[in-house]
Amino acid sequence: MDKKTRRNFLWVALLVLGTIWILARHNQPVPYQKDNGLIFGTIYNITYQHASNLKADIEAELHRFDGSLSPFNDTAVITRINRGEDIAGDTLFCNVFRRSMEISHETEGAFDITVAPLANAWGFGFKKGEFPDSATVDSLRQLVGYEKVELTADGHVRRQDDRMQLSCSAVAKGYAVDVIAQLLRRKGVKNFMVDIGGEVVVSGQNPQGSLWRIGINKPVDDSLSLNQELQTVLTLTDVGIATSGNYRNYYYHEGKKYAHTINPHTGYPALHNLLSATVIARDCMSADAYATAFMVMGLERAKAFVEARPDLDAYFIYADSTGSYQTYMTEGMKRYAAEE
Repeated sequence: MDKKTRRNFLWVALLVLGTIWILARHNQPVPYQKDNGLIFGTIYNITYQHASNLKADIEAELHRFDGSLSPFNDTAVITRINRGEDIAGDTLFCNVFRRSMEISHETEGAFDITVAPLANAWGFGFKKGEFPDSATVDSLRQLVGYEKVELTADGHVRRQDDRMQLSCSAVAKGYAVDVIAQLLRRKGVKNFMVDIGGEVVVSGQNPQGSLWRIGINKPVDDSLSLNQELQTVLTLTDVGIATSGNYRNYYYHEGKKYAHTINPHTGYPALHNLLSATVIARDCMSADAYATAFMVMGLERAKAFVEARPDLDAYFIYADSTGSYQTYMTEGMKRYAAEE
C-alpha cells in the first residue's frame, strides 16, 4: 500500500468512526431530569425528559409567579392591589382573576377569591387572625362576594368596598403548575410531571415508558404532612389533577375541629362528611379551584355538579354515618383508578 492509498484509507476510517460515534450519540435515550425545591411555602418536584437541566429556568418562572400572586410577598402584584394601590395586574394575575370569576359563577360562589377577610379572621389566610365571634363573621361577610369585584379592560381591579381583599391560595398553586408545564413545552419537553404541593400536571410517559402514577392520600388528620398512606393510585397522562381536603390545615378550638376551607356564604369553615376531593381537568388551575368548591359544597352537591360536567372527573372520600371511609368516583375517573 503506497503512502497516498494509506492516507486515503485513514481518512475513510476516521469518517466511518466519526459517523458511528454520531449515530451512537443520536440513538442514546434522552435522560430524565429531576428537580425539587421550596416555593410558596411548599415543596415542588419536577421530573422531565430533556438533554440538559432546566432548574434555573424553572425557578426563575416560579419566582416571577411569586412576584405576581403570593400574598406573603410584600411587593407582589396581588399584595399591592390588596393595599389599594392603583396598579394594573400583570398577565399572571389577570389570567387567574378571569378564570376565578368564571368558576365562581359556575359554582354559585362556592369558590370565591374574595374570601380573604374571612380566611384571615379564622387564621387560615395571609394574616394571623384569632377565633372570630359571630358579630365579626357577619361584618366580614359584607366584604365577600365575587360579584362585588371586576377587572377593567386595562387590568385594574374595581371593588364595591375598598376593604375587600383577594386571595388566590385556592387556585394559585394549580396555575403555577400550569405555568411550569407551559415552560417545559416551550423547551420542547413532551414527557414530564410537575408537582407543586400536591397539585400536578402530567404529560407523555414516565421514565419507565408507561403512564404516570399519582397517589391520593387517605384523609387522616396530618397537620405535619407525614402521612403517606394511600387511598388509591391513579394512572394517567396529559391532564391536570388537584386535591383539596380538610385533614392537613386545621385546628381545634374548645374541642371542636375547624378546617381551612371557608364557606363564603356562611362565613364559617365548611363542616360536612366530605373529607377529600380530587379533580381531574384539562388544566391544573381549574382542577384546583373546583376541588376547593366541592369541599365547600359537600358531597351531594359536589356529586350533582361533577356528574353534569363531562369535562371534569372527580374522586371523593367521605365519612359514612359510622365514621368509616367511603369513596365515590365519576364514571370517567374509573379508567384512571389503578387500584383500590
